[in-house]
Amino acid sequence: MDDQQKSLPAALALRKIELPEAQIGLIARYCELLWRWNEKINLTRHTDFQTFVDRDVTDTLALAELLDDGQRVLDVGSGGGVPGILLGIIRPDLEITLSESVGKKARVLEDIVEQLGLPISVRNERAEDILVRAQFDTLTIRAVARLKKLLTWFRPHRSAFGRLLIVKGPAWVEERGEARHHGLLKALRLRRLLSYKTEGMDAESVILEISRENDRSEKKSPVKKPLKKKTATKRPFKKRPFKKKPSKKRLKKP
Repeated sequence: MDDQQKSLPAALALRKIELPEAQIGLIARYCELLWRWNEKINLTRHTDFQTFVDRDVTDTLALAELLDDGQRVLDVGSGGGVPGILLGIIRPDLEITLSESVGKKARVLEDIVEQLGLPISVRNERAEDILVRAQFDTLTIRAVARLKKLLTWFRPHRSAFGRLLIVKGPAWVEERGEARHHGLLKALRLRRLLSYKTEGMDAESVILEISRENDRSEKKSPVKKPLKKKTATKRPFKKRPFKKKPSKKRLKKP
């Protein structure tokens, strides 16, 4: 086995990825816990450091670039914790919730999060059910389902989140066409925010953003509009016939 496969720092160095030592330590510990659990329950196929860095870390870093400070993030179908747990390590400013509907996997995520001491919430339920009672800025999605399914699932809950950030491979173009054919992109805006090569693969990865058409991708502080002067909204003056009001007689005190 190569050094890059044996050591996380070596695998990161090979791809010229620089992270604080504390984060590298947490990520290495995450790999140790994940791979130990993977012997009992199928969570990941990336069981050496170089593959892990090339696929999982690369995708997570790409997502991290697109998230504003302090955003509320719901990671959909977290599985083994990528990108959700890695985002929690690399971007500790984010408020992250992991959603995993499979009970065994959710319990694994809870164990890993607890042992790493991360302030991440784990929910053993579908993301759609969480969105009934909670709101998020961004939903992160990686290796969960085709666009048609995703847009169908989240269509009733559009008001509960700002946007979807979806990691996809080259099939995204075909999936976009399928979603359009079924009318699932109406009143929505789909943008390709990032494209990048994954080491060891000929295919290109992309990150798609899907949001409502009337939403802007740039998060701006709400600006209060100045109040209009009353005279600007007055209706044209109309003369009305003058009516004399009946005079009121004051009662004398006894």
